[in-house]
Amino acid sequence: MKFAKMQGAGNDYVYVNCFEEKVADPATLARTVSNRNFGIGSDGLILILPSEKADVCMRMFNSDGSESEMCGNGIRCVAKYAYDHGLVDRLEITAETGAGILTLQLFTNDKGKVDRVRVNMGEPRLMRSQIPMSGAAEEQVINHQLAVLDRSFEITCVSMGNPHCVIYVEDLDNFPLEKYGPAIENHPLFPNRTNVEFVEIVSAAEVRQRTWERGAGETLACGTGASAVAVAGVLTGRSDRTILNHLLGGDLELEWSHEGSVYMTGPAVQVFEGGFDPQ
Repeated sequence: MKFAKMQGAGNDYVYVNCFEEKVADPATLARTVSNRNFGIGSDGLILILPSEKADVCMRMFNSDGSESEMCGNGIRCVAKYAYDHGLVDRLEITAETGAGILTLQLFTNDKGKVDRVRVNMGEPRLMRSQIPMSGAAEEQVINHQLAVLDRSFEITCVSMGNPHCVIYVEDLDNFPLEKYGPAIENHPLFPNRTNVEFVEIVSAAEVRQRTWERGAGETLACGTGASAVAVAGVLTGRSDRTILNHLLGGDLELEWSHEGSVYMTGPAVQVFEGGFDPQ
């Protein structure tokens, strides 16, 4: 099986071109290739497939084999792969995802290769029923108190096609993410589990973020999570509608536009290509 290893702000996935390859059991393959000792090593597996509704289709599987609706860093790399490998020939394309069809604007370097992508991530979903969360279906969750283990957190929850729980902390570097991340991810409040973003405010236009990703643990970046943080900052009055988000793997530019959509701009990098025997 041919594959490409790609990363967006350090959020790394194994990509398989399903215009040419067939993957019978993507959940098992995701667990196999993601293993950093016995596989290729990644945060998960992304399949690039033909679509009847868009230029390409993306399916994304976490390192534990569970399928997620969307991946913001992953979709930028899908766009890069599709253009650089001749699946598309335009610098504005559409991609079908589990969160709907998204529009992507591609930027090339002096070698004609895509190195940055701007993604229209769509409008955030804010109601409990849309995230999803238990409780009153048509209620928003902004600065809601949540008791977890030995402390209580103030949470703001957003869906960007997949669920996110945003929590603001004072000392991001020393926050025990590995303790509270899985407890919140698997809290009964979230029937489909949730991604968790721990955020430190630098200024109204700048934040820092660490991510506990559903099904993968701590990752260097999360594009849908960074988008959720942009929305949560406005909802809670902590940040502007346009921010620079510093993640462990790099920076992302976010804008929650006045017409409703969130726009994310960031890097897309191919690390290497290879062949893998999935037996």
